[in-house]
Amino acid sequence: MASLAATRIDHQRETHTPTSFVVTFPTDQLLRMDSGVALAPLTIAYQTYGQLNAAHSNAVLVCHALTGDQHVANVHPLTGKPGWWDVLVGPGKPIDTDRYFVICSNVVGGCLGTTGPASRGPDGRTYGLDMPIVTIRDMVRAQSMLVDHLGIDSLFCVAGGSMGGMQVLQWAALFPQRVFSAMPIATAARHSSQNIAFHEVGRQAIMADPDWCGGRYIDCETRPEKGLSVARMAAHVTYLSDQALHAKFGRKLQDRAAPTFSFDADFQVESYLRYQGRSFVERFDANSYLYMTRAMDYFDLAADYGGVLAKAFKGTSTRFCVVSFTSDWLFPTSDSRAIVHALNAGGASVSFVEIETDKGHDAFLLDIPDLVATSRGFLDAAGRARGLG
Repeated sequence: MASLAATRIDHQRETHTPTSFVVTFPTDQLLRMDSGVALAPLTIAYQTYGQLNAAHSNAVLVCHALTGDQHVANVHPLTGKPGWWDVLVGPGKPIDTDRYFVICSNVVGGCLGTTGPASRGPDGRTYGLDMPIVTIRDMVRAQSMLVDHLGIDSLFCVAGGSMGGMQVLQWAALFPQRVFSAMPIATAARHSSQNIAFHEVGRQAIMADPDWCGGRYIDCETRPEKGLSVARMAAHVTYLSDQALHAKFGRKLQDRAAPTFSFDADFQVESYLRYQGRSFVERFDANSYLYMTRAMDYFDLAADYGGVLAKAFKGTSTRFCVVSFTSDWLFPTSDSRAIVHALNAGGASVSFVEIETDKGHDAFLLDIPDLVATSRGFLDAAGRARGLG
């Protein structure tokens, strides 16, 4: 693991001079947020892949999940690993960069170049908890500003899983005329009380770390690594399924023949979770974790339409493909069915696929053949309807 000082320098570099495209909007182009605050200046870090066609009709916006970022299909500058959706995005893949112009931005409140709690505010100080609370709708409004900046009126598709799927739904509801097709995967139209509870455990772990410094840890030249690591460990359990954990680890011991009768990582699953926690702090900011989880907690699309989800999609011309996974207990199939029922009631064109897998919520990030085939089939059909070659 990198030293604390080296890791901090890497974080600061990617926060202030990210390894991606960056646009900073003039101060008169405000992001008006749900909290009532007008955020300016707004900086968005983003990546693009492929070429925008002459008609500007082949743009695909990929929305990242809670711990994701803009590096969807390129080597990550902090970890050296492939892009987080490398299985779906790239040449010849379902989101084909030889055919589509793919955009992925770090969301508002993120930590890899877009304005977030680790960014400097207008006064030159790091925002910390002075950053306004962010909502999914704020993320989408900021993305629409980026899409405008790129000269695109209508997106061929908006796609994403988990928190990314929430953004997809918000795009379809807020800007239906700008979304030709939408692919929300492993997501929900509102965050459940159980998921809010899981997030609160993670937030409290971070805030209980003495190095959190009331959110001013950058000014204190420290980082709440232990708290953020524990938050990641707890969350990671929810991304998997009991079947997946049992198949991978069972009750196997880690590099030993017998228990140590201590609180060392005797079991392989313990060692795995500790590794997940340690590696996470190398690429993510603790305050961004607070802001991202809060944004998901506040998401309730039906509440914005008098409690009737179908009204969010009434009369929409957007084509939808909704995908869920049988072993996903974080965003179970019932959540996806509720979205499909609302889309049907709103008169939308919608297909729905429940994919059999034991991989849990993280299945949307993995090489699941049925997910690859579903995505390719949906986008190919939508492409024909859009007139894309």
